[in-house]
This record gives sequence, C-alpha cells and structure tokens, in this order.
Amino acid sequence: MPAVIDRGTLLSRPRDGEDLLHQVAELCLSHFAPGTVSMQKGNFSAGTEFILVGFSTFPHLQMMFFLLFLLMYLFTLLGNLLIMATVWSERSLHTPMYLFLCALSTSEILYTLAITPRLLADLLSTCRTITWKACASQMFFSFTFGFTHSFLLTVMGYDRYVAICHPLRYNVLMSPRGCACLVAWSWVGGSVMGLVVTTAIFHLTFCGPNEIHHFACHVPPLLKLACGTDVPVVAKGVGLVCIMALLGCCLLILLSYAFIVAAILRIPSAEGRHKAFSTCASHLTVVIVHYGFASVIYLKPKGPQSLEGDTLMGITYTVLTPFLSPIIFSLRNKELKTAMTKTFLSKLYPEKI
Repeated sequence: MPAVIDRGTLLSRPRDGEDLLHQVAELCLSHFAPGTVSMQKGNFSAGTEFILVGFSTFPHLQMMFFLLFLLMYLFTLLGNLLIMATVWSERSLHTPMYLFLCALSTSEILYTLAITPRLLADLLSTCRTITWKACASQMFFSFTFGFTHSFLLTVMGYDRYVAICHPLRYNVLMSPRGCACLVAWSWVGGSVMGLVVTTAIFHLTFCGPNEIHHFACHVPPLLKLACGTDVPVVAKGVGLVCIMALLGCCLLILLSYAFIVAAILRIPSAEGRHKAFSTCASHLTVVIVHYGFASVIYLKPKGPQSLEGDTLMGITYTVLTPFLSPIIFSLRNKELKTAMTKTFLSKLYPEKI
C-alpha cells in the first residue's frame, strides 16, 4: 500500500487505542479549523484516510443540496428500474436494442450507487473521512461503470447502424449470442479501464494535506495530493487513456450516424425517413448529453479555477447525466413509452386492459 502523509503530530505511529482515537479526533477537527495542525512534508506514515471536502464550502446550502440530490438519485433508480421492468415484462421489447438499454440502465444504477450514497451521507456528516481502500474502491467502480456506459452507448450506435443500413442482415449480425458478447465485452472493457486508472493513481505516494477537494475520489484532486517525479507521467498517462477511450467511442458513434444519415436520406418518403430517424432519437440525445458533460470534465482547458466551481461541475456528470438518461429514453422512445403506459395501466386498472 502506498504511503499517505498525514498532518503534523498525527504522523506519529499510535501506541495504543487511546492514541488512535485522539488522532482521529484531531484529524476531523483539523478539517474544520485549517491551520491548527501543521504539515511537515519530510515525514511519511502509513496513514490510511483522506477527507472529502465536497460541499462543506457551501455550509448554508448543504441541506438544500441533500434534498435535491436525494430526489434526483431516487428518480434515477426508479426510472432505470422501471425501464428494466418494462422491457422484461413486455415481450415485444425483447429485441437487441432494448437488451442494450437494460444493460445501460444497469450500468447507470451501479454508477450512481458507487458515488451518490456517499455524497448524500457526507452532506449530513461532520467528519467526512474516507479510508484509503474505500477511496480506491470508489474510484474503481465509478470508472468501471462510467466507461461501461460509454461502451454500451457505442454498441447501441452500432445496433442502430445495422438496423437501418443492413436491415436484411440484422438478425444475423445481431444474434442473441452476438448481442450477449457485445454487452460482455463492454463490461470487460469498463473493468479494465477502472483497474488501469485506479492502479496507476493508487500506486503513487501521497504527501501534503490529505484533503480531497471534491465530493468523490476523483483523479485530478488526488493527483494534487501526490508527490514524486512520476506524478506528471501518471497524470498524462491517465488523462491520455481516458480521453482516447472517450474520443474513440465518440468517433465510432459519429461514424455510425454518418452512415445512418446517409441511408435515411436515400429513403424516398418523408414518413419513412421520420420513422427511421425516430428509432435513433433517444439514443442520439443521450449520447449528446453524456459526451457533452464528459467533455466538460475531461476536456476543459487548464487554468485557475475555483474549488467550488470544480465541485459543482462534477455534479453535471455524476448526478445530472444519470438523472436525465431515463427521462430521455422514456419520453423520446415511442415504443418504450407505450409499453410503460400499458404496464402501468395494467397494474392500476386491470379491467381496462
């Protein structure tokens, strides 16, 4: 386990249980009274805790943030579960497109579980410490499910390309076994990305203050706590891997839609063109939202930015994007919306179905 340097007198190794409790208490207090405990860079210890600063810089707005994020989190869970239940119960939706949508909903649920519960707990907590292992686990799962989401969106773009550009070969190219392989490889790819990023970051040596100026164990604020000659190399390597993966997925989706648009324009009737494009509308909208907010996080220009601004910017990708996705698919996908209405009515008014 890489070394983490704590602060001042907390660097001494505890001799008994009382010393350990005393150190933890001082660590929590030092978060609310910065400067009361000095930091000595030359000392190293096996400290295993970070402090998530998060929204503590907005003391008067924390309860409002808690209620807002809680409602968005519950809606995200319920929306995705509703999509999965509808696809499962409606036999007409047992197609590759909706199989991928169920996998996408699963990745969104797991992604929000990796970040949002901890965020909500910290908004009500006074001591926001997180252990080294918990921080590494959160980073691994958030990157795994985040990149799985990107890979699944790419697979869904390929599915729409085959459906519109090669309709006669659709059942062969998108066979049940082929679809299962695409979903499985998306999860494998996401897991590899999560493992690579997490391993690279947590093999660094951390020194200086142990305060993470974010509400989650995100890469940039953790890199600011690391020291050593290999930090710039790791930072550039992780950034390059993430950007290449996101841009690669984005370019494949754009290529799919370039062929889709060309095929749609060759359809003679306006009704046929509208029907073909409507099958892509929800996916395309989610892609724009997903990559739009992702670019804000990963492609923002370097420069002096406030910590509060970075924290609020992180909400767009970690909370807002999963919140919007089930809404978009529910409203923009006519077949899914009809099936949801039918499912609800069958539960509430079975005699009318």
